[in-house]
Amino acid sequence: MKVGILISGGGSNMVALVNAMQAGRVPATPALVLSNRPGAAGLAKARALGVPVAIVDHTAFPSRRAFDSGVHRTLRAHHVDMVCLAGFMRILGRRMVGTWQGNMLNIHPSLLPKYRGLNTHARAIEAGDTEAGATVHRVTAELDDGPILAQARVPILSGDTPDTLAARVLKEEHRIYPQALAQALRERLGMPPEPPI
Repeated sequence: MKVGILISGGGSNMVALVNAMQAGRVPATPALVLSNRPGAAGLAKARALGVPVAIVDHTAFPSRRAFDSGVHRTLRAHHVDMVCLAGFMRILGRRMVGTWQGNMLNIHPSLLPKYRGLNTHARAIEAGDTEAGATVHRVTAELDDGPILAQARVPILSGDTPDTLAARVLKEEHRIYPQALAQALRERLGMPPEPPI
């Protein structure tokens, strides 16, 4: 199985996924890291890990549908079976999502269904929540929706800022995303789930 990872920035979740695949903890090969931003720092990290990279710059396309088509063609050219959105800051259209339905995962920095969209940590703090976290889910046409594969919870501490909370949540993202990808791939391959440790 070949995995394509879509990024827009630093790519820390991408690195966690690639490391897990290269270490044999996820039954797949990292086939491609694709960014919509030519200057994304994660591209250099992917190259350093020996993973092919591609840039599909959204500003070069006249419409979202045209951009989606460019992304889709690039994924297919690299024979990708499963797509992981890892800090990919573009909303994909219904047609694109439908084409990859069941084979596209996303990680979102909240305990979905709470706080879809942006600024999740600030919203959780402002609401007086006692915990925050991250969710891995299958992508559907609705934003930050779809069947949940994994969640991790972290306490919101007195004096937390969005940045301090984000840093703790990110550590959990790096832990649960590879696990959820492995689970999704095993389901697709008809393999039994990993036994609990």
